[in-house]
Amino acid sequence: MNSINFIGLGHWGPNLVRAFINSQRATVGLVCDLSPSRLATIQRNISTSIRTTSDPLVAANDPAADAVVIATPTNTHFALAKAALEAGKHVLVEKPLAGSVEDAEALVKLAKQRNRLLAVGHVFLFNNGIRAVKNLIAHGDLGNIRYIFSTRTNLGPFRTDVNALWDLGAHDVSIFNYWLDAEPRLATAYGTSYLTPGVEDVVVANFSYPRQVQACVHASWLNPQKVREITVVGERQMVVWNDMDLNEPVRIYHKSVDVERPASDRDPGYVDSFGAFRMLVRSGDVVIPKIDAGQPLDAECQHFLDCLEGKATPINDGAVGLQAVRALAAAQQSMRNCSALTEIAGPVRRAAAA
Repeated sequence: MNSINFIGLGHWGPNLVRAFINSQRATVGLVCDLSPSRLATIQRNISTSIRTTSDPLVAANDPAADAVVIATPTNTHFALAKAALEAGKHVLVEKPLAGSVEDAEALVKLAKQRNRLLAVGHVFLFNNGIRAVKNLIAHGDLGNIRYIFSTRTNLGPFRTDVNALWDLGAHDVSIFNYWLDAEPRLATAYGTSYLTPGVEDVVVANFSYPRQVQACVHASWLNPQKVREITVVGERQMVVWNDMDLNEPVRIYHKSVDVERPASDRDPGYVDSFGAFRMLVRSGDVVIPKIDAGQPLDAECQHFLDCLEGKATPINDGAVGLQAVRALAAAQQSMRNCSALTEIAGPVRRAAAA
């Protein structure tokens, strides 16, 4: 049974500790946080036998640990993951993998050199609704994908270490890449800082994928409604994933539009008036497939353990995390340059589907 240390007990860290304990497939070693009160809360609510420390490097270098789970602010991911990998530990680090492409690339390279698993907490890759849409796309049920639009808003939680795109939009970029089995080639984004200078609270970013697929995300933590919804428009069908609908998260719309072009005596492909076009709207059934809600975080932790035990190939490894960081960094650069269309460095098509 693998022994796992944990660094970071803020918003998400306690959920990770609990998920691994509930798995009954790993033992919890050292748990680290800078806050004594958070450490006391973990001992009081989960187990008094959990050992604690306020020194993250002690947790990262602990000889008794097989793996380290990191759930700290983004600007600490690189240093902590690097320390753990150099100490020979497997690592699961929360998204985004790092705050820059250079740091993310260095972590992927280090993990490969040390033959250690580096996984990233792209938890929506373990969401049953997201996986159902992935199957629809992969099987061609929707036809060629035309565009994807995601809305991810809420009133908080507010962060100061990253903006809304790196915090919320990181989920959507990982989902886009997963669904399309590709990385975007271009990005453009616009964001505004209303609450904290230099930290965009509201961002709209657009990513251009191969085959003319556009994927847009509206990320905001300054919105009255909590929305987690993505619309996928295909050539033959359309689908809406709504994470807030626990009973019916996916709806498939048998709707599409074709453009009828009447034959011409002069040239079958020649059209010289608006009236020559006729939009043919097909409006069919709305299908709501049965999808078990599941527990994405539990599934992510089980998958990490499966990978450690050689039972699975990671779908959220460092390379996947690096792809997301590349797209986010390009969107960030676009925001700094008045929404200029920005090429995404080094896009590499994913070799393997999940």
